[in-house]
Amino acid sequence: MTRVTTADLDRLEFQAVQSGDHAAVAEQLIDLANRVAADSEICRAELFVRAGEQWQIAQEAELAARAYQRAIDDGGETIIDARALLAGALLELDRRDEAYAQLDRLRAVGVRNLPTYIHVTETLMAHGDLDNAHAWATRGVEYFRHQDVSPYMHDLLMELLRIRYRIRLDLGLSEDQMDRMLDSD
Repeated sequence: MTRVTTADLDRLEFQAVQSGDHAAVAEQLIDLANRVAADSEICRAELFVRAGEQWQIAQEAELAARAYQRAIDDGGETIIDARALLAGALLELDRRDEAYAQLDRLRAVGVRNLPTYIHVTETLMAHGDLDNAHAWATRGVEYFRHQDVSPYMHDLLMELLRIRYRIRLDLGLSEDQMDRMLDSD
């Protein structure tokens, strides 16, 4: 069994950027996920997620979807919920019904963090679904706006508010109370 640290993960992702060989790094991440120790700093599910992200960068959405499904099956904690990432890969594969089913499951179990809301919102925007992107952004802001959050989380909330504002402009909607939260930052 292998222990994987944040530094190991950073090194691999830097290697992918330097070499441009995202597929090779994805393979290395899958291999690590298959061998990772239970007490590793980086869990198996996060390694599968990171492999999926590398596959997506390599324009291998099918392989990315498989890696994200393995993260979901593993059940470990990930920075961005693997269901959100799988939905994005499925949209890239033009498997819209499956993608939206993943988003429905995600909504049903509850989104636990802002990075997931941001990812879903940006993914839906990229695929031209501004109405659903707006709904996801609004839910995320509503959920986190009254929580006592760290400066980092505050910055993420402001990022989600800015994305939501851009969507509202594209939809031709007038400014609302949430948009005005950007003025107070």
